[in-house]
Amino acid sequence: MEIQENFVNKVAQSGLVTIDPADFYPEGERVVYDIKDNLFHGLILREKDFREFVKAHDWAQYQDKIVGITCTADAIVPAWAYMLLANRLAPYAKAVVFGDADTIEAKLFEKQIERFDADPYRDQRIVIKGCGDTPVPVDAYVALTTKLSPVVKSLMFGEPCSTVPIYKRKD
Repeated sequence: MEIQENFVNKVAQSGLVTIDPADFYPEGERVVYDIKDNLFHGLILREKDFREFVKAHDWAQYQDKIVGITCTADAIVPAWAYMLLANRLAPYAKAVVFGDADTIEAKLFEKQIERFDADPYRDQRIVIKGCGDTPVPVDAYVALTTKLSPVVKSLMFGEPCSTVPIYKRKD
């Protein structure tokens, strides 16, 4: 006697909509410019020397790159120094941010999510995908949560087959 079993895909029938934060990953090579290399004795930024460097440096090497400007030395760097770098990088770089590699990722994701239209997800049951090949900063999950919570019916984290509830609207 042959027994036929019918499997029901409850995940497919659940009506859950998955959003993958990795879809917000902005393409482009990332570069961090560390101003510590411009410090005199690793401590002081001398204006004349710095301005000469800024004038002579080949900024075209940053063409279409995403550049973070930072200083990893324990030195006081005036705001105008970062402004000079940003001014010189702007015509070449795809984006310029203040911060290290992690800050670059957080700010880029945040910018993409700000432009994201949450309205098509109104009254939907949403799962924000929790794992994948693209590293997603926690900032992106926070930004997606604050963007989606006002419009969705429910918000979960993980995979459709195994979710962690985050928010459920009380009707």
